Amino acid sequence: MSIHIGAEKGDIAEAVLLPGDPLRAEFVADTYLEGVECYNRVRGMLGFTGTWNGKRVSVQGTGMGQPSLSIYVNELIREFGVKTLLRIGSCGSIQKEVAVRDIVVAMSASSDSAMNEQRFRGMQYAPTADPALFAAALALAKQRNLEVRAGSVLATDTFYTDDPESWKLWAEYGVLALEMESAALYTLAAKYRARALTLLTVSDSLISGDLMSAEERQSSFTEMAELALDLATSG
Repeated sequence: MSIHIGAEKGDIAEAVLLPGDPLRAEFVADTYLEGVECYNRVRGMLGFTGTWNGKRVSVQGTGMGQPSLSIYVNELIREFGVKTLLRIGSCGSIQKEVAVRDIVVAMSASSDSAMNEQRFRGMQYAPTADPALFAAALALAKQRNLEVRAGSVLATDTFYTDDPESWKLWAEYGVLALEMESAALYTLAAKYRARALTLLTVSDSLISGDLMSAEERQSSFTEMAELALDLATSG
């Protein structure tokens, strides 16, 4: 029985989009999906199922950070049989060539979290995206002439850090951007033999100081959401 998702068996599609913000889940459902039904309101973490181009897809809010996302991903996979999970979120760029409004396709996810250190008894694990989803995302973005950047991201546990320069170490090793969930998503997908991919819209840059306006966030999120929906329903 699912503790945090108040749905019945069959309410949730095998492919699910995962925004952190439940109101973004509602936005995706209202804007894109047909025949929408809300299957979850527990703790205000909204979840919806509808169709996109005639195929069933769900969208589920996960909250902020890896512990919160892990709760929903565990239950989606174990209790509802979800096979494909696509995180759609925002990130902060830490590379000059990664500009505000770009879409980042996360090939892998480093982390400063202790979650995997505990899970693997002090050993290191490399959380990576599903290779087929990753390749499909790049191909589809190219068809649409979307500006995307592919590479590693950092899933950090700290939004407000005591060391404002800490991101520079990760940047030195080629990490593209900072976010807060993908290492946990990729680890759980690997454990349960599910497919996972993170798509991120760059909302700000720690290099240039650029910050996306509310209007720009809406436009760029739309491009990312449509890309994710096509990926979720392509297989």
